[in-house]
Amino acid sequence: MSEQDVIIITAALAGGATSKENNPAVPYSPEEFGREARRALEAGASIVHVHAKDPSTGRGTPDMNKIRPVVAAIREAAPDLILNLSSAIAAGTAVEDRLRPIREIKPEMASLNTSTMNFAIANHKTGEIIREVIFTNTFSMIDEFARVMREVGTKPELEVYDPGGVYNALLIRKKGVFVEPMHWQCVFGVTGAQRYTPLALCHMASLLPDGHTWSVCGVGPNQIPALMQAVNMGANLRVGLEDNIRLPNGELAKSNGECVEVAVRIAELAGKTIASPAETRKILGLMTR
Repeated sequence: MSEQDVIIITAALAGGATSKENNPAVPYSPEEFGREARRALEAGASIVHVHAKDPSTGRGTPDMNKIRPVVAAIREAAPDLILNLSSAIAAGTAVEDRLRPIREIKPEMASLNTSTMNFAIANHKTGEIIREVIFTNTFSMIDEFARVMREVGTKPELEVYDPGGVYNALLIRKKGVFVEPMHWQCVFGVTGAQRYTPLALCHMASLLPDGHTWSVCGVGPNQIPALMQAVNMGANLRVGLEDNIRLPNGELAKSNGECVEVAVRIAELAGKTIASPAETRKILGLMTR
């Protein structure tokens, strides 16, 4: 069986802005993160992408006194899982604060965002912009994040929100700061970036170098159509309460495990098998801890 027949599933447990007001299942406390990680693992995920939260506000936090207990709870509840820490963390987080968890915790994986962009929460029926920021990721930052991750042995997951992000990362790649082959996460549906269309996904995939691994996620209504196309193109899949708080039938997901079950069904309908954490480490070439 080729690696293209094996699908890696990532569960993004909670976004920096996703709250219990959106869905009560969104984890805030370390204990909740541990339970959600375990549910995701049992459902078929081998990676969890994590924005630790301040339990008092529900917002993403750079506070290491809050990040460390979340990481510890996940590792205790699901020690086989691959931890992928967010380096975005939350809007307005300083560069050094974004890098500190990578330097100190040295996770197996971490997100590396590839472009400066509008990033917003919007009402798409009325056009109202509810909250917006400029998400800053300059070329020098991409370079610095890549060098820090290489130094500590963390595999970057290159977050690309449109074709420009791919080109940005490929330019920095010429400096030799990435361990090859690279791993990409194609994100569709963020307000301010590329929405999913079949042609958009085909174009994004066409830009990725041969032999690199890649994954696809879609925000809200972008999710299911993007995943159904991606799984037949050899991509891996990301789901979770960061990306979509609802199931395909419109009901609120009761856990990240339910989100993962959707991805497993999509993969299995396409004739794929689900990678275990051990298989995922081999496919992605993660450094042995």
